[in-house]
Amino acid sequence: MQPVAFLPSPSQGVWHLGPIPIRAYALMIILGIVVAVWLGERRWAAKGGQPGTVIDVAVWAVPFGLVGGRLYHVITDYQRYFGDGRDPVNALKIWEGGLGIWGAVVLGAVGAVIGCRRRGISVLALGDAIAPGIAFAQAIGRWGNWWNQELYGRPLDAFWALKIDPAHRPRTADGTLDPKYADVATYHPTFLYESLWCVGVGVLVLWAGRRYRLTHGRAFALYIAAYTVGRFWIEALRIDDAHHVAGLRLNDWTSIIVFLGAVAYLYWARGRTGPEAVGAVEPAVQAEPAAEPAVEKAEESGDTPPAGPEPEDAPEDDKPGRTAEDVAAEPSADEPETAEPTPAHETENPASTENPESAAKADDVPDPAPETDIEGADGTISPTSPKPATAAESAPEPPAETAKDEPETAAEPEADSATETDADADAEVKADAEAEPRKPRAGRGDKTEDEDDAAGGTAPADETDTGAGKAEPVRDAK
Repeated sequence: MQPVAFLPSPSQGVWHLGPIPIRAYALMIILGIVVAVWLGERRWAAKGGQPGTVIDVAVWAVPFGLVGGRLYHVITDYQRYFGDGRDPVNALKIWEGGLGIWGAVVLGAVGAVIGCRRRGISVLALGDAIAPGIAFAQAIGRWGNWWNQELYGRPLDAFWALKIDPAHRPRTADGTLDPKYADVATYHPTFLYESLWCVGVGVLVLWAGRRYRLTHGRAFALYIAAYTVGRFWIEALRIDDAHHVAGLRLNDWTSIIVFLGAVAYLYWARGRTGPEAVGAVEPAVQAEPAAEPAVEKAEESGDTPPAGPEPEDAPEDDKPGRTAEDVAAEPSADEPETAEPTPAHETENPASTENPESAAKADDVPDPAPETDIEGADGTISPTSPKPATAAESAPEPPAETAKDEPETAAEPEADSATETDADADAEVKADAEAEPRKPRAGRGDKTEDEDDAAGGTAPADETDTGAGKAEPVRDAK
């Protein structure tokens, strides 16, 4: 019996490249593995995992899975390889077909655990990433059964029925063609049913994983549960030799047990959340920037702090606008400040004009001791330091009198200064005032000394010594 329309089977599934056989069954398995690894890598990277992890784990999982699949097939169909007239060596001929998906999943999971532990990642998280890829790999691998004309179902008279050659039809125990199927040419394409079912399972896992955020192995459990449902009814259509238990094929019982286990895990892990160990590479820790000044933070936020005087007790090093060179150039507070003699034409106040606070403090510090002359061993008198000459000093002056333009000193205690009269002091001050005009006082808002006197201020720096050793205020020259 042969229907008018049917699906043809390939005439051969092996090609030889010289002495090397190229088998279509093996090509389908390899193509399925490539698809599973490619999709698993993409999903693993989406989880935040390190690229290349799935490939590294596949190095362990794929060999273990192939061995496990072959062992499951040989154990469940041992009558094909062991017994009278059977050759046990045929059990090693994996290229002739015969991989049990359950053995591949179990032993492949063992290899995956080894690979995950070596990488320090969660095997459940990896299972979620590769679950849809495994389903698509099974869909591709099932076409290897088509190339080998194996694992088909009961006879079918329909346009989608699969034609099977007489050499691949069911046989009896002695190896002869089964008379029930000798005249039947078309059968259920169970390989196609399972291939389409696996594609649907892969799509389901992709959708459910995004819709319900399946983590901690739940996506993999969904794949197992969905696949076993389809495998149960597809297994019931097959007519190849298999062991039966209570009227059901062994693979049907396996599907039932595995399905219940997957559903139980989905229920048990329904509330599991939290991070998973995906072995992501953490970015290099960068040093935190120094705290920004309050003014800069206020400018960024749009709130400008009110301008105000800088605290007087703030350390010099904390004031804005100061650099390390400025701090190094300034004298330390523990060392006495030594200033070079200031020329008379620059300022009358020997205090530094660069820092107002220093000028203010200089007014409060007592003037240094007066310079004295040292009498040598030969009776000559030599001054301790040269004194700058001024216009007023061009005329002969008493030796005890100090120059006007020298830095202010305290009252000189020499006895010969007592003979100087008030009139001489006034005349000298007027001469100095006529020789040099009045200049603004440094650090006081550019006010003149006359304005300070008019405002009631005093000018202690302009006092001169009298003959009696008593300081007398300077009278303005008018």
